[in-house]
Amino acid sequence: MAAPRGPEMTGGAAWTVWGLDASIAVTDSSLTGKASSLVRAVLADVDAACSRFRADSELARIQPDLSAGAQISPWLAVLVAGALDAARWSGGDVDPTLGNELDALGYDRDIAVVRLRPSGPDTPGAQPAPRGTGWSRVHLEDDVLTVPDGLRLDLGASAKAVAADHAAALVSAELGCGVLVCLGGDIATAGPAPEGGWQVLVQDLPDDPAQQVTVAAGYAMATSSTQKRRWQHAGRSVHHILDPRFGLPAEPVWRSVTVAEASCLRANASSTAGVVRGFAAVDWFQRSGVAARLVDQQGRVVTTGGWPREEFRGTMAQAGAQFLG
Repeated sequence: MAAPRGPEMTGGAAWTVWGLDASIAVTDSSLTGKASSLVRAVLADVDAACSRFRADSELARIQPDLSAGAQISPWLAVLVAGALDAARWSGGDVDPTLGNELDALGYDRDIAVVRLRPSGPDTPGAQPAPRGTGWSRVHLEDDVLTVPDGLRLDLGASAKAVAADHAAALVSAELGCGVLVCLGGDIATAGPAPEGGWQVLVQDLPDDPAQQVTVAAGYAMATSSTQKRRWQHAGRSVHHILDPRFGLPAEPVWRSVTVAEASCLRANASSTAGVVRGFAAVDWFQRSGVAARLVDQQGRVVTTGGWPREEFRGTMAQAGAQFLG
């Protein structure tokens, strides 16, 4: 994992958090321990602020008061603002008000616990019924958050990206080194990159097409997958990326969608929306000039916006997009 990069030596650390693989790389190996501690502290703050799976999280505690408006902490305000930004950027395809729908699908605990449950009896697939727009009814004014009755926030996807962005920025500012933070498929960088840039292997599952790309200093990448966070519910295999129009898992046109952007939050919003939009994502990315890589159910790769085309078959199991530097 660590390799010489010109006058610098990169160092790295890896661990598991939120049921996913987390890792960091820094341009000065002597700072690995301090960098890891800073990142872990950010993740702990995010978890305490908005976890759906903790009764003592701030978001869970204030849920009964949200319809009338509740004062929230600076951290939760940052996370909610990020979620609403992602909703606006994606035209509502990334909606942070799907907490009740995820609960109804059985995703109300850590994914490892959910997968241990019996599937339940087979039932006819739910017929898609239009669901009212949720995100535009959420209001954040300074530190006061208002969420209408009947809606429950799930900040999972955007919070992970916000955490990656903030953790990378914090490490670089505090320690004065270059850093790459990877949380599952969400990657953020800050500070100087190693010579040649951060080398990233983009591959969702071991048998999927793989590609090594270079991430320049200060840029980010996110992979959204319909393959990994899956479980059995009512006799069917379901995944966690919901189509907000219906509150049901998006049609898995793509195994995975990876996007490179200037921030991890923007990359995650685009990759998640790409899954939700299905085939229409390709034209959307092309018109928007978004650098994206989409892998369909047959393993065929589609790229947009100047994404490099060179492909190779990888043999290493990777967690979404995992750094190699």
